Amino acid sequence: MKSIYILVLVLTLCTITRVEAQQDPNYTMYRFNMNLINPAYAGADNTANLGVNIRSQWANVEGAPETQSFIFGVPVGKNLGLGLSVINDKTFIEKQTSIALDFSYHLKLNKVLDLYLGFKAGLNSYNANADGLVTYSIMQDPNLANLNGKLNPNFGAGAYLKHEDYFISLSAPKILSTDRVEDNNGIATAGANRMHVYLSGGYDFDLGGNIVLKPSTLLRYVNATPLSVDLTALLEFNKRIDLGAAYRIDESVSGLVIFKLSKTLEIGYAYESALQSSIRSIDNGAHEIMMRLEI
Repeated sequence: MKSIYILVLVLTLCTITRVEAQQDPNYTMYRFNMNLINPAYAGADNTANLGVNIRSQWANVEGAPETQSFIFGVPVGKNLGLGLSVINDKTFIEKQTSIALDFSYHLKLNKVLDLYLGFKAGLNSYNANADGLVTYSIMQDPNLANLNGKLNPNFGAGAYLKHEDYFISLSAPKILSTDRVEDNNGIATAGANRMHVYLSGGYDFDLGGNIVLKPSTLLRYVNATPLSVDLTALLEFNKRIDLGAAYRIDESVSGLVIFKLSKTLEIGYAYESALQSSIRSIDNGAHEIMMRLEI
């Protein structure tokens, strides 16, 4: 029961927190792509699975953010899990590709509660199109030339608490700071990626009649910025389709649908619309497509 009280407290605290854009990609369907942010999730499904996620933000805006992700996880033996995550992220003049291996260890706390501890190790390739800076009226810093083609190692860690009815996840997928381009009062300078910390939780309520309510939340913390908070609610019907909505506080609202085409295959789509009037005037929405396959 203590674990349930902790989860309720986390969900309550989430509702009073502000949000601000982050350096790493946001995922509306984070609950179905947990490997991307938490290495401890590798093997937690007790079956081999792979997933693909494609996100296009600010549709029809040239140079707008686009992210393609691939994940794979498999249990190895009784207590070990292995995973692979690949993220290709393009935002205006920046392009990053990250490849990481995930390792997890399973601890059986009791008959219904499992704890997974994970470690992530990988490489990040970073490129910035300095010529494109002129297009956006930003002065060029000579130091930016050293960022093109740069390859940076990184590592992360996480913990994942799993129950039949709920989960709690805490992770930092990239602990090391790496160089990148930053806009400082209209001048492009060499800055650094800050560490992102993710705290997530969710609970499944059986409403009867083959209907399950699935509320969840995700917090992102980055040093020197306010917390970013996603609140999501899904309704599962007959274990075949999930319908729901998400709210990123002070930033956006989304609609989601997940189709479970078989016991091993599910696909999903989410549409996100910005709340800020300055962005909404040029934003045609963000589209996110997800596919998960159990092998």
